[in-house]
Amino acid sequence: MLLIKNANVYAPNFLGKKDILAGAGKILAIEDAILQPTSDCIIWDANEKIVTPGFIDQHIHIIGAGGKHGFGSMTPEISLSNLIACGSTTVVGLLGTDGASRSIKSLYAKTKALESEGITAYMFTGYYGLDPVHIMGSVQDDMIFIDPVLGCKIAISDFRSSYPTEHDLLRILRQVKVGGMIANKKGILHIHLGNQKIKMDILFKLVNEHEFPIANISPTHVGRTKELFDQAIEFAKLGGMIDLTTGASKYTDPYKQVLYALEKGVSIDQMTFSSDGNAGLDKLDENGNLIGFRRAVIDQNYLQVKELIKTKEVKMEDAIKLITKNPATNLGLRNKGCIKVGADADFCCLDNEFTLTDVFAKGKQMMGDKQVVVNGYFE
Repeated sequence: MLLIKNANVYAPNFLGKKDILAGAGKILAIEDAILQPTSDCIIWDANEKIVTPGFIDQHIHIIGAGGKHGFGSMTPEISLSNLIACGSTTVVGLLGTDGASRSIKSLYAKTKALESEGITAYMFTGYYGLDPVHIMGSVQDDMIFIDPVLGCKIAISDFRSSYPTEHDLLRILRQVKVGGMIANKKGILHIHLGNQKIKMDILFKLVNEHEFPIANISPTHVGRTKELFDQAIEFAKLGGMIDLTTGASKYTDPYKQVLYALEKGVSIDQMTFSSDGNAGLDKLDENGNLIGFRRAVIDQNYLQVKELIKTKEVKMEDAIKLITKNPATNLGLRNKGCIKVGADADFCCLDNEFTLTDVFAKGKQMMGDKQVVVNGYFE
């Protein structure tokens, strides 16, 4: 068991100074003061640090991505310590352009490996292409029988996509929705957006003309261009959740995009951050010539939240929703993204300068005093 004392709790709503008791990976109690229940219960004094839910990264390439300049341009797998260092206690892995040399079964294996190393990991079946790669016989089968599968990924408005029609998307959405209903999952179609002129037009047809539930449609990279983001704002006003990428695919700082969307009337509850971390990016010289490759960073989700807090235009309890409550809502994860009795015991701790200092996953301390204390098996 773990007893956290003297924490300023943001659940993400501000609860004030509380003690938190956790056991078997779950939150057992939240009270003004809790006595040590057993002699072997670990006590950790937060010393009035801010304690938030563990951060969720709902779009990250845990087995690597890239490859547009040949096999050598593929990024490697991600390590546990890299995730812990930026507070990501829950991740959703996915494939990118490549559904051949990057195997959906390898993605499943990495998902399970991260689970065994101590954090929570899920995945999307599918990739950029129209005929989704899957582990079993169909997307619906994966939704029903593969526990970590939360939905399916596909790409639109990108020359690397398969140019799916609205009816193509509806057929996959039906599998995601029905499979989710049977498996008691929300089920989402996670949609990569490119920079082509058609933008999100087809998604509005799914909602307005075909009346498909907007909650099951999850567009990402919406901040790739100003024009695309303006359209995404209209999607959010219809009740959709829009995902802003922090590690790549952005025309300006994501925290500025949030401020702009709020100014245009979008609720903070309709936006999420994800990193697109570990994607393969080009390294260019000052003349735009390719000189090498680099990985999309994975640490910008919270750093962009921190920048948002520093503007003083958004309250801490609202800003932190972008990487806690909101992605949990989007993914249909009832016990993630919040601090409440029965929820998973995932916590991130911040000092008075909003610097990440400590991380707990499933009730176990993974980082302390800004140092990762639990590494992956092969680190």
